[in-house]
Amino acid sequence: MNPTLLIELLTEELPPKALPKLGAVFADTIFAELQKLGFVPADAQYTTFASPRRLAVSIANVAAVQPEQAIEKRGPAVAAGFKDGQPTPALLGFARSCGLAADAVNSLEKLHDGKQEVFVFRMTKAGQALDEVLAGIVAAALKKLPAPKLMRWGDRDGQFIRPVHGLMMLHGDDLIAGQILHLNSRRSTLGHRFLSSGELVLSNADDYARLLNEQGRVIASFTERRALIGEQLQAAAAALNATIAADDALFDEVTALVEWPVVLKGEFEAEFLDVPQECLILTMQQNQKYFPLLDANGKLMNQFLLVSNLQTADPSHIINGNERVLRARLSDAQFFFEQDKKAKLDTRVGKLANVVYHNKIGSQLERVQRLESIAGEIAKLLGADVGKATRAAYLAKADLSTDMVGEFPELQGIMGQYYAVHDAEDTDVAYAIAAHYKPKFAGDTLPEGATAQAVSLADKLETLVGIYGIGLIPTGDKDPFALRRAALGVLRILLEQPLDLKALLNIAEASFPAGLIKAGTVDGLYGFMLERLKNLLAAEYPAADIDAVLAKSLTCFDDLTVRLAAVAEFKALPESAALAAANKRIRNILKKVEGDLPALNAALIGAGAEQALFAQLQALQPAVESALAVNDFTSALKQLAAFKAPVDAFFDSVMVMSDDLAERGNRLALLSQLADLMNRVAELSLLAD
Repeated sequence: MNPTLLIELLTEELPPKALPKLGAVFADTIFAELQKLGFVPADAQYTTFASPRRLAVSIANVAAVQPEQAIEKRGPAVAAGFKDGQPTPALLGFARSCGLAADAVNSLEKLHDGKQEVFVFRMTKAGQALDEVLAGIVAAALKKLPAPKLMRWGDRDGQFIRPVHGLMMLHGDDLIAGQILHLNSRRSTLGHRFLSSGELVLSNADDYARLLNEQGRVIASFTERRALIGEQLQAAAAALNATIAADDALFDEVTALVEWPVVLKGEFEAEFLDVPQECLILTMQQNQKYFPLLDANGKLMNQFLLVSNLQTADPSHIINGNERVLRARLSDAQFFFEQDKKAKLDTRVGKLANVVYHNKIGSQLERVQRLESIAGEIAKLLGADVGKATRAAYLAKADLSTDMVGEFPELQGIMGQYYAVHDAEDTDVAYAIAAHYKPKFAGDTLPEGATAQAVSLADKLETLVGIYGIGLIPTGDKDPFALRRAALGVLRILLEQPLDLKALLNIAEASFPAGLIKAGTVDGLYGFMLERLKNLLAAEYPAADIDAVLAKSLTCFDDLTVRLAAVAEFKALPESAALAAANKRIRNILKKVEGDLPALNAALIGAGAEQALFAQLQALQPAVESALAVNDFTSALKQLAAFKAPVDAFFDSVMVMSDDLAERGNRLALLSQLADLMNRVAELSLLAD
């Protein structure tokens, strides 16, 4: 077993939100390159370390010298290697590229490559020592880190995310010499700024994590540190019969800010609880990186948890200091809330004329006017109260001019609801102001009630048509106006409501001034949204099933999941594969037909298999149509199983492309009518292998 390799870069405090990714990329890149060069076996293990002031990786079983490499280089054909007994320029050039003199070309071996005999050069290259290549590997890894901005420090020309103060490269007991960013590798590192026993000197690479923990008071592993923080927070919350209001992003950021986490409890005055709890929670989370606490009813408590980076016998001064800072923050939020309530929401709408939405499609006030129009039309389709929908749309963006939303943009809509309630607006209107942003992310709840859904759809459709319609179509991973998210929001609502997507897009387009939206926007958006729909469904349904159903050019999606379930049951039938293949054959035949087909004429139907297929079509059509009329797609598809035998017999004994034009046309009409009936739920031909 070879020794462990440790590489550490000691820095000033790294960007906390980027730290997990920086640590992972640093370790992954170095390990991958060492594995590529043969220094570590395929099953080698490595550990990533990332703390506020260090990036490090520990890799087990690293060889001091890479294995010998067998090199084989193929050259020109033997037939082209000599002319008149002398080596050709091609052969001489190949020899030079292999480090051979012109008089050594005869030492080249020959190999048949399957087509011809060629010259081949073989040699065994001695493996390089680890200390010859490691510094270069680490330097290259640093350049691959996801760092948009680099810094310079001191009088050197080195650049990194933050100033670098130490480099350590240990292989077992041995120090590997090397220089990176003008720093020479050394055996020592530093621990916690205040709690460490001093400079830490490592005698062996395996001692790294233990020594940092015991003497340096640093938990170097990001994963271990995060788990410890979670355990301490949960224990503290449980002692208060509370739950923690925080997401993974806050846990990650706090983990990236501390090296020796200690969880403490703080309090603030209960009077601040009169401010909407969303404001207080955001203040604590974003400004102070605290963990708010909720009681059993989900109400904010006037207690919070903080993660200190300092362990002390008396933490009261830390708690008091944090409480004092938080008190000032909460006072600001309280002031904003009280000031905002002095002006009614509807008096703020006019101010939106001074807020640019997009320079090509006007201000937020012009947008509000479009939202009113679109929401009113959708409310009619949903059978909702048009007055409520248009009122909610009118007030939906008013909170953008409030102090609270100016401080916390994440609260737009939420604060609008609070202010609407304060202004005694209708309950449905107030709720719709907040809910019209839903769903905000994957897994978010949908707006409830027709009024909120009308305004939510209006908001997203206006964005889609407006931004897409002026040519700002998402490309690659760039989607600055979040059109993909808006599209998914619309689609999730339409999966539950009997609304026509194209009709909605046309309503939204009609709300814009004539000539502003590019021609073809509705059709382009329809295709764009179908792709999003496929992605939305892909987690639960096979791609072939989705393609088969969406091939029907559906514009209403409220029965889409029922169709997909029916297709799944159809595929379970023993006859399904043959029927799908037959459908594919029929579609291919019909594609070649030029012009319109004649009407099916029963008098021209031939005897035998042709008559049997026609009779089965006549017998099953009413039953299939009846099932389709009540959206019983499963029953409709299952009845198609009866077509297998007559379809197989038809293709075995009937010549569709008869020389008799009338007979040919009638048989094509029969197949066309059959295909129409069989593919009403989904395009079954797409299920064929």
